[in-house]
Amino acid sequence: MTATNNPMNVTTPSEREVVVTRYFNAPARLVFAAWTDCKHLPHWLLGPEGWTMPICEVDARPGGKYRFGWQHPEKKGFEIHGRYLEMEAPRRTVTAESMPPYPGETINTMILEESDGKTRMTLTITYDSKEARDMALKTGMTRGMERSFDLLDEYLNK
Repeated sequence: MTATNNPMNVTTPSEREVVVTRYFNAPARLVFAAWTDCKHLPHWLLGPEGWTMPICEVDARPGGKYRFGWQHPEKKGFEIHGRYLEMEAPRRTVTAESMPPYPGETINTMILEESDGKTRMTLTITYDSKEARDMALKTGMTRGMERSFDLLDEYLNK
């Protein structure tokens, strides 16, 4: 299975949520490690072409924090930071995340379900308000996520 036949699905089941589902051609333990370890994250969590991730700090445990920073040669860089609220390796994480200058934080619940060596990821992003959710969607975040997930699929299958 390649990235091209693993499409990402995005829904908005409530006024404050975005739910992203995507299959990866890899076992859950590898997908989980790629999401929670700076050894892997800068290889795939990049979004559109040209971005790099020079800042990657992760303490992947309940109460632990993370910080990611991206740079682009022609665009303004940005960072996100957050904390792990729950962690059930290799099946589930719940994080609280902020991305200045956007107000508030999101609660992100990622669930990994493995079957026959393939993993279905369901990522539920819950915003403080409908306005915050709509603002995030207008940034083109889902295009960046789709590219990152395609890169993750390629990375996991090297």
